[in-house]
Amino acid sequence: MHGFIIDKMEPLILLDNVTFRYPGEENTRDVLRGLSLEILPGDMVAVVGSNGSGKTTMLRLMNGLLVPQGGRVLVNGLDTSRKDQLMAIRRQVGLVFQHPEDQIVATTVDEDVAFGPENLGLSSAEIRARVDQALKAVGMEEHAQRSPHMLSGGQTQRLALAGVLAMRPQVVLFDEATTMLDPAGRLMAIREMLRLNQEGMTVVFITHHMEEAVMASRVVVLHEGKVAEDGSPAEVFTDAKRVGKYGLGLPRPARLAERFQEWLGVMTPRPLHPQEWLDRLPVYNGEMGEAAHSSVGSPRIVGDEALIEVRGLEHTYLVDTPLAHLALQDLNMTAMSGGTLGLLGRTGSGKSTLLQHLNGLLRPQKGSVRVGPHQLADLDVPTKTVAKMVGLVFQNPEMQFFEQYVGDEISYGPRQIGIEETLAERVRWAMELVGLDFEAFKDRLVFALSGGEKRKVALAATLALRPQVLLLDEPTAGLDPAAHLEVLGRLAGLQAEGMTTVLSSHRMNDLAALASRLAVFEHGTVIREGPVGEVFWDFKGLAEAGLEPPLVVRTASRLRERGWPIPKGIVTPDELADALRACSPGGAQ
Repeated sequence: MHGFIIDKMEPLILLDNVTFRYPGEENTRDVLRGLSLEILPGDMVAVVGSNGSGKTTMLRLMNGLLVPQGGRVLVNGLDTSRKDQLMAIRRQVGLVFQHPEDQIVATTVDEDVAFGPENLGLSSAEIRARVDQALKAVGMEEHAQRSPHMLSGGQTQRLALAGVLAMRPQVVLFDEATTMLDPAGRLMAIREMLRLNQEGMTVVFITHHMEEAVMASRVVVLHEGKVAEDGSPAEVFTDAKRVGKYGLGLPRPARLAERFQEWLGVMTPRPLHPQEWLDRLPVYNGEMGEAAHSSVGSPRIVGDEALIEVRGLEHTYLVDTPLAHLALQDLNMTAMSGGTLGLLGRTGSGKSTLLQHLNGLLRPQKGSVRVGPHQLADLDVPTKTVAKMVGLVFQNPEMQFFEQYVGDEISYGPRQIGIEETLAERVRWAMELVGLDFEAFKDRLVFALSGGEKRKVALAATLALRPQVLLLDEPTAGLDPAAHLEVLGRLAGLQAEGMTTVLSSHRMNDLAALASRLAVFEHGTVIREGPVGEVFWDFKGLAEAGLEPPLVVRTASRLRERGWPIPKGIVTPDELADALRACSPGGAQ
């Protein structure tokens, strides 16, 4: 499937029969096993594949951070295995890391963006122009004087991207550069990639969002260390069963078209973009019922006990310094026992800061936080006591790792508190809960895991404590589609067992599937809290907060506009299917 490639064009990047294995992983198979791929000048390539398929390793080979143990990697004819050619290669190939904090080197945002251009020996005026342009391109100009380590995860990703853009390389590699961004930020980042590509830059980006992959001109699927598919989005995403073999799925518009074809008709070819799907929804031609004028309430039942109460909470980072930053202000929030409270809002709106207050990592500077019987403004309440009751899975899972091997990491918490059962039994239970095979992973090195595998280990390590409350900060970021659905299923199982959960996510579909109530954050405070159906159907309010409802909500709304007797409040595909099934015979025209 290479019909779109111009004949005889020399590849900008060539990977020829490449093999690679990380040091210390002698008992495991190669990460890359005879991988061959050509990246041509002007390409816009999306790289997809399951966790552990070799995507990040391949990108690091492309700019010489890693050197193949077999085969070769050439950049404009330069060999990455030759140390005397590495500087020239890295000037041509910029890489935005999967964990962007790994490439932050300066004490303020604008100094960090200037670091690369300064090392190119550019004039002060040129450096200033590049820094300003790069920060504006990623929407970070107002944060120029902030300290990088005080940024949110999404803001850190934007900073890393700005640092690479300021270098103006010939090729930019993005390793899941949109993972921690809010929906508006993710769209902005993809549009920036498209703009760079239209201006002649070659772009290669890894993503687990199939809706992002279809915006590329070419999609490369990696599977077990090799290229399994290589073609246009339309060619790759033609068959759900075929992409399912690689742990992937169809883009959401195509999945909805397949799910609802019984009522909405077969759409050929399947829509790949959200707007294409919405525009092709049919007009209703049946008998209008009363349902169109009604609303469906959230069916999710929660307890009547307020397990978590936050009142008037404020928090300022680096208080009484020139770098002081108000992260939370007059924040009020309640989480009921047995329910899932979803937190949504722009990058940097305060969600992660709140979560760290809920398990005692941060204590209230002003206001109150109550979790169960514990008033966390009372410094006599030990953090260890709170941590036994409230488990937190960080936005960046590697931040909470203490041990070298997976099994030791997951057993770390239970070892500290003491448990009645054997450690092996508790570790096996936690690993199985998140879909990690005990025998296959217990002796794996934590540092050599893929991003998605690290996230599963972090979740298992937290669940191994068997907390009463589970705090999740972007728990499905970095997971491939199959693993993403698996983790959602595991979390739904914990809900069914009565675990109280507070879930922060930029994935609106995850919140729709799991949350019973939503709290919308903006500028460090909660501007709206309510049932999922009410919040997601407040289109104007979400837009003002820089958010967008799930595609299924927009689908139901568009169908109502076209005469379908669909009630308001629908937030999941199952709810929409039930509503369509209940429509009077007549159907679409």
